[in-house]
Amino acid sequence: MSAKKDTFLRIHPADNVLVALQDIPQGTSINFEGDTIVLTETIAAKHKFSLVELQPGDEITMYGVLVGKASQHIAKGGPISTKTVHHASGEFHLSKRKLDWHKPDTSKFKDQTFMGYHRADGSVGTANYWIVIPLVFCENRNINVLKEALSDKLGYKQSKSYDNDVDQLIDLYRAGKSTQEILSTDIHPVADSERSNRLFKNIDGIKFLTHEMGCGCTGADAQTLCGLIAGYITHPNVVGATVLSLGCQHAQVAILQEEIKLRDAGFNKPLVILEQQKVGTEAEMMQQALKQTFAGLMQANQIERQPAPLSKLCIGLECGGSDGFSGISANPALGYVSDLLVAMGGSVILSEFPELCGVEQQLSDRCIDEEKANRFMNLMTTYNARAVADGSGFYANPSPGNIKDGLITDAIKSAGAAKKGGTSPVVDVLDYPQKVTKNGLNLLCTPGSDVESTTAEVAAGANIVLFTTGLGTPTGNPVTPVIKLSSNTTIALKMPDIIDINCGTIIEGEETIERAGERIMEYIIQVASGELVPKAVQLQQDDFIPWKRGVSL
Repeated sequence: MSAKKDTFLRIHPADNVLVALQDIPQGTSINFEGDTIVLTETIAAKHKFSLVELQPGDEITMYGVLVGKASQHIAKGGPISTKTVHHASGEFHLSKRKLDWHKPDTSKFKDQTFMGYHRADGSVGTANYWIVIPLVFCENRNINVLKEALSDKLGYKQSKSYDNDVDQLIDLYRAGKSTQEILSTDIHPVADSERSNRLFKNIDGIKFLTHEMGCGCTGADAQTLCGLIAGYITHPNVVGATVLSLGCQHAQVAILQEEIKLRDAGFNKPLVILEQQKVGTEAEMMQQALKQTFAGLMQANQIERQPAPLSKLCIGLECGGSDGFSGISANPALGYVSDLLVAMGGSVILSEFPELCGVEQQLSDRCIDEEKANRFMNLMTTYNARAVADGSGFYANPSPGNIKDGLITDAIKSAGAAKKGGTSPVVDVLDYPQKVTKNGLNLLCTPGSDVESTTAEVAAGANIVLFTTGLGTPTGNPVTPVIKLSSNTTIALKMPDIIDINCGTIIEGEETIERAGERIMEYIIQVASGELVPKAVQLQQDDFIPWKRGVSL
């Protein structure tokens, strides 16, 4: 039995493995460039098999880079798996600048605008949120008290309520129904119409952020946390903020105020800061918080959407729950979007440094000058060394889900993840929690952990986040719309409540990467204008986890 050409793919001419685009049975003959390869085992879709016979120590190449080495003999047509291959990646060093790039045709988007919220610092928001956040975990309870008091009354309750489901189950129990009868009963959640009930029509929501940091930490951790919170307060999607402090913690109000000035010297948004040990009783603090927050909301509600050029977009690039198709469908499509936006004068953030392992040479060569190239390589080296000191390293990054679906080494995962960054030059290299200040492609040091990285990208200024997934990941953010893109059609059909855009059409040959990229850009413009609401926003998937350096991969 012979395999058709559209059942497998060689990603780069230098690769010595092929990717199965669908399940290919054992014994199938692969005719490739005049050679015949017979599969020694069934190769599941998303997984790889060898083009040549490999001995222990031989290099495995994908995307044109080293991604692993054979740990045992691999027959021609044999599977590339955790049993036969271990992680390996290429060395990197300072080299010549390679700043030529595939600048795309942007004529389709010439003179297009989006409807955004213009801020005094020149940035433009794609949403208009008020945030309530603690400087220390001791204030989490008070944050939740404010949430209980404000959310429903101001019309920002959960868009889909399961209260009705519980009521139905209680009625069944009281009616004497058996366990089996209850399990077999079809119950239905009730959707609320929240927008029409909002008191403040121009405010998209009040977001209550909690965390487990702020005290019992190093001075560096406190400074970093204050920098992250300052990134949210000064964010273009945030119209104002309420900050609660206990008073005795490491993360002091004065540090927060310094970090705000670093990001916006002329900061003039409504900002409420209350310190419990100065105010006194909880009741007095809550009264002040409610009154001052309500007054700030009245002021913030006066701002309306106005036209803005696409150059005011800052897009964060993220992937989570990746699979063997991510690097050949959704991620390259994001790479084309990245190049489109850079060509139009916008900003892009590529993060997740553990998932850039193995492509350091390519990215450092793309840095606009040697200082930034050295900074990137130093951050990568230092980060990996810290992880190794904690008993791990970048090599441990792939999750069980990644491995099950074809990403068996960190370098394989990284080579595909880096495709999100397109081909444009790297204009800046930032360390967490720094803010983007340059138009173009920015590298931001974050962990590969989905929520921590997304949290950091938003703090850096991303007013839209594009998030690719092959397995289905519900991650969102409190203040920035997160658009979820699937690498395959199966997951798009299985999880339509999470996925916004299906890029599996690329795998199926229905559209090119370029066409998919243009389709994504059209969707971005609608989301940025408030015309479309991504699934993560609909579900109020308000994930917020600050990164404590050296702990997460």
